[in-house]
Amino acid sequence: MKDQEILVIGATGKTGRRVASRLEARGVPVRRGSRSSTTPFDWDAPETWAAALRGSRAAYVTYFPDLAFPGAVEKLESLCETARDVDVEHLVLLSGRGEHHARLGEEVVQQSGVDFTIVRAAWFAQNFSEGYLRDPILAGVLPMPGGDVAEPIVDIDDIAEVAVAALTEEGHKGELYEVTGPRLMTFADMAAGLSQATGRNIRHIPISFEEFHATIAQAGGAFVADVFTAIARETLDGRNAQTTDGVMRALGRSPRDFADFALAAARTGAWTSAA
Repeated sequence: MKDQEILVIGATGKTGRRVASRLEARGVPVRRGSRSSTTPFDWDAPETWAAALRGSRAAYVTYFPDLAFPGAVEKLESLCETARDVDVEHLVLLSGRGEHHARLGEEVVQQSGVDFTIVRAAWFAQNFSEGYLRDPILAGVLPMPGGDVAEPIVDIDDIAEVAVAALTEEGHKGELYEVTGPRLMTFADMAAGLSQATGRNIRHIPISFEEFHATIAQAGGAFVADVFTAIARETLDGRNAQTTDGVMRALGRSPRDFADFALAAARTGAWTSAA
C-alpha cells in the first residue's frame, strides 16, 4: 500500500506545492490535484473529486482560498464522503487557527470515518512574500489592522514538513497539530524584521479593518477581501496570542523563526519587483 499515490489537493498553492515537492523528494508517488493537472481536481466541480481520489492512499486537503468561504465546509463534507467511498485511508487537513469555520471543517474531517490528521496553522509568514501583502512590502509599508495584537506567525515550510510527516510516517493519525512560530510578534516587530532582512525601511502602518479590506480588494477582488477581512476581524483580537508546541510534537524540533524566513526570502529575491 505504501507505493500508492498521495493526492495533494491545491498542489499549485503555497502549502500544496511545498508538500508535493517534499513528498516527491522522498520518492513518494504524488498525484498533484489542481484544475489544470493531469487528473483534474476542482472544488467547484464535484464530478472531478472521485477520479482524483480513487487509488490514492491518502490526501492532503486544502481549501482555496480559505475554509471561511461560503459553502466550503459543505463541500469538505461531500469530499470526505467521496474519500470514504473510494477507500482513501488518511486525510490531512490544513486548518486555520482561531477561525470558527475552520473548526467546523475540522469536525467534518474528524467525524468522516476516515483516519485523519489536522494541521491548524497560525498566520503564514509567506503572506508577506508570496501573497496579497507582498506589494505593500515592496512599497516599504506593512499596513495591518489589529493594533498591537501579537501573533506567532508560522513559516509555511514548517507546515509542509508537518503535513509530509503525517502523510508518510507512523504515529500521526488522530492527531491535531496546532502549529505556530517560536515567538509572539506584533506587526511592528515583523516590519522591523523585514527591514533588517531586506536592508530597506519597512514601516508598519496601523490601519482599520475597512482599510485592510480595500488593500486586499485591490489585489484580489472584493469577494476575497470580504472573507479575509472577516478572518482578520475574528482572529486579530488576541485569541491567538500564544505559541504552541505543534511543530515540536510532529517533527521533534523547534519551529523556524520569522527572522530566518525573512532572510531566506530576501536572498531569493522575494521583494524585488521582478519576483
